[in-house]
Amino acid sequence: MKRLVLFASGSGSNAEKIADYFAGNTEVEISLIVSNNPKAGVIERARRLHIPVLLFDRTTFYNTNRITQLLLNQSVDLIVLAGFMWLMPGDLVRAFPNKIINIHPALLPKFGGKGMYGHFVHEAVVAAGETESGITIHYVNEHYDEGQIIFQANCPVAPTDTPDDVAKKVQILEHEHYPRITAEVLSGTI
Repeated sequence: MKRLVLFASGSGSNAEKIADYFAGNTEVEISLIVSNNPKAGVIERARRLHIPVLLFDRTTFYNTNRITQLLLNQSVDLIVLAGFMWLMPGDLVRAFPNKIINIHPALLPKFGGKGMYGHFVHEAVVAAGETESGITIHYVNEHYDEGQIIFQANCPVAPTDTPDDVAKKVQILEHEHYPRITAEVLSGTI
């Protein structure tokens, strides 16, 4: 049995799509959803999906190794960041080399780095007059959005598109590709 843990800070739409993708798969278990936000929508989604939730604060995450130890003790095979907003601490990255993946709502290396998440990315894409955007799925290292790229998919950006228009197009790509790429990384086929 492969064990998957999802980290999320927001609504959890990607977490739910990943859970749906693996529903009924007897070889993969989503053992935990981890969040730093007690008001995150992902908590309600996890409850509906019957997936345990672990909440933690900044001090626990950055000044202790409790989260790392918990995940090591659970023999986690892959950690998936599904809208998780904090930088992963070094001890966690080192404990799970090439076993933490993230999705970014742009075509890295463009529009990545600290502060470039969610709507800020889409605003920057539109402001730059880009003709395309998309998603990047990458391994996580100790820096924002700098890990090795695993997969990218793009979508057109029309001159009349607003940041909300771009966000909708990008979310379609996220929901279409992130569960499948997660499965491929977990199985070692990618």
